[in-house]
Amino acid sequence: MSVNKVILIGRLGKDPEVRYSGSGTAVTNFNMATTRRYKKDNEKVEETEWHRIVAFGRTAEVCGEYLQKGRQIYVEGRLQTREWEDKEGNRRWTTEVIVERMQMLGGRDDRGRVEAESSESPFDKTPDNIPDDVPF
Repeated sequence: MSVNKVILIGRLGKDPEVRYSGSGTAVTNFNMATTRRYKKDNEKVEETEWHRIVAFGRTAEVCGEYLQKGRQIYVEGRLQTREWEDKEGNRRWTTEVIVERMQMLGGRDDRGRVEAESSESPFDKTPDNIPDDVPF
């Protein structure tokens, strides 16, 4: 048995980008930052980790409609690594979090949190319209 499960709470680094696959499925990409704070030698230390997030279907549409840079969200999903060839012909890899569940946190008034769960199963398929360039 194995488990591939990711749970993150963090903030968006920029507004999400929504695209549509050849079959019409919405695909949304965005970057999310998580920050770890701790003390080392009596000094406060902050480490920020960036995550590439991909959502499909209705969840992708909700992300595109309601999320924006700086927004705090909760994401559940799984890790997926893709390989591609860059413009110079070099093999590249990127690891992404494929969203299975997303919930907006905080916000201006904390009223009416929107929650989205993936109704389509993106397992074992990668849409052909995810960009080949990694933004970081």
